[in-house]
Amino acid sequence: MKKVKIFSTILVVALMFVLSACGTSEKTNGSAKGDQKKTLRVVTNAAYAPFEYMDKGKIVGFDIDFIQAAAKEAGYNIKVEHVGWEPLFVEIKGKNADIGVGAITINDERKQTYDFSTPYFLSKNEILVPKDSAIKSAADLKGKVVAVQNGTTGQSAVEALFGKNNSKLKKFKDNNLAIMELKSGGTDAVVADNTVVEQYVKNNPNENFVVIPDDSAFDKEFYGVLFPKGSKIKAEFDQAIKKMMENGEYTKIYQKWFKFEPDLNSLKQQ
Repeated sequence: MKKVKIFSTILVVALMFVLSACGTSEKTNGSAKGDQKKTLRVVTNAAYAPFEYMDKGKIVGFDIDFIQAAAKEAGYNIKVEHVGWEPLFVEIKGKNADIGVGAITINDERKQTYDFSTPYFLSKNEILVPKDSAIKSAADLKGKVVAVQNGTTGQSAVEALFGKNNSKLKKFKDNNLAIMELKSGGTDAVVADNTVVEQYVKNNPNENFVVIPDDSAFDKEFYGVLFPKGSKIKAEFDQAIKKMMENGEYTKIYQKWFKFEPDLNSLKQQ
């Protein structure tokens, strides 16, 4: 009887040890799951080819490939949503989204409200006009009707040249609408990021448009990933972007969309 009791006691202790070990294992696994990086909400304006646009119901573009690669490098999953240009800033300011991408120029005014990543793209504004246009430089835009996307540096550039209250400046929700206005004859020119207008001319050769650069009138601009002010993930994405530029991943994505080498030196200097 005594032996039975001893054996029973040993059995109970052994069972308790097994259960304790199982509990420790589950706790560890639960902790590991808790340590996994969450899925980030990324908002964009999917009407800005080739940076972000809709293709068969899917958001694609340079920015999309770039932010997916950066998130992967930083250890995050992402979900990209099209919300529009101005709502993009509202979502980030209200901290309803973690990241904004959309060919967003870094400038001092925006930096007062938002955090930006290290620059990942070099850009400048250019002029889109019909081939037979008399406009050959930014100075020739004076007195002309000019279309821009509202809230962009294209708008700021034209306002810097001819004043904020210029009655001939037409502002649109996105560049697609601005270009449609040019096609219909409702405006003399469109001012927008060089990559956007150059890509449009390349993709629509029968429409007889040309791009007019003017480095003396339009400054270089740098795009950044947009974060809410005080974002805790900004530093991780800065490191991810730096690593992508060093290991060739950034160049690979850039060449896929633009067919030439990026100016990495200018980006690194920023």
